Amino acid sequence: MDQQLDYAPCGYFSISDKGIIQSANQTFATMLSYERDELLGKHIELFMSMTNKLFFHTYFYPYMQLYGHVSEIYLSLQSSSHHDIPMLLNGVRQTREGETFMDCVVVEMRRRLEHEKDILATKQRLEHLVQETNETNRKLELLHQEYEAKQRELLSINLQLEALALTDPLTGMKNRRYFNESLLAHINKFHRSGDPFSIALIDIDRFKSINDTYGHPVGDLVLTELAELLHASSRETDVTARFGGEEFVMLLAGADAINAVHIAERIRTVIQMTPMGNLHITASIGVATMTSEDSDDKLISKADQALYRSKTSGRNRVSHVMDLDSNK
Repeated sequence: MDQQLDYAPCGYFSISDKGIIQSANQTFATMLSYERDELLGKHIELFMSMTNKLFFHTYFYPYMQLYGHVSEIYLSLQSSSHHDIPMLLNGVRQTREGETFMDCVVVEMRRRLEHEKDILATKQRLEHLVQETNETNRKLELLHQEYEAKQRELLSINLQLEALALTDPLTGMKNRRYFNESLLAHINKFHRSGDPFSIALIDIDRFKSINDTYGHPVGDLVLTELAELLHASSRETDVTARFGGEEFVMLLAGADAINAVHIAERIRTVIQMTPMGNLHITASIGVATMTSEDSDDKLISKADQALYRSKTSGRNRVSHVMDLDSNK
């Protein structure tokens, strides 16, 4: 055998139609840890496990007979120490001097198998990592949904707290804080555009005697029903609030002094004509209209002065602060 073929970097052997090894290069003998003479004349299946023998019979021989060649057959041959050596085999059927031979070339597959095992292990690790990542993402999504639900709940609570902070707990009306914020907004608008507005302080006449005579629960009922009455009697543009105690306040948007007094008189009449259970109450009202010299505190002080005039003039009446100056 040619020396170059004898020591080629792949195993070579040639078998007869019956599978007897006719020739083999040194590389093939070294692969199996045999001397070359120990291989020649032996049946190739002597160096195979039962599984590989069955594969050889069901695939190698029929394929050679039918097509005259095989390519990249994967099988294992046993070494002299009975260790399986994985190999990749290519073969071709040829005729020389009237005899048929099957020439085969084999390449050891140890490194490839190790590489494939590494690839498989890496693939499994990646699949596990993907599974863990998906699980983590699912948990994150659940946490995100929980976070959004908590955010919505917190927003709802904040809105409720904000509403409570601006609402009188007894009557359900807006409270003094809300009124003060609305008043400042209207004052700023007045300085920008000159749009008129007025405020009206409404005080229940002799409210202390109601509490003293009928008790505080009846007094609270009067306050609640008056709040509903004021809300029903106000315009959409008005701001109505409980100012404190038995006092209520209305911000009359767009109302100059004349209109404000007219609105206040209408409200006073409604209060006088509407029974509160078995009681009939009256209210005194003080009105002030915004001017360029007024601040929020000054405007409220003017309305309070007008209210005092209504109280001291016999109650159940409306007074505008400008009437105080004209009566001096």
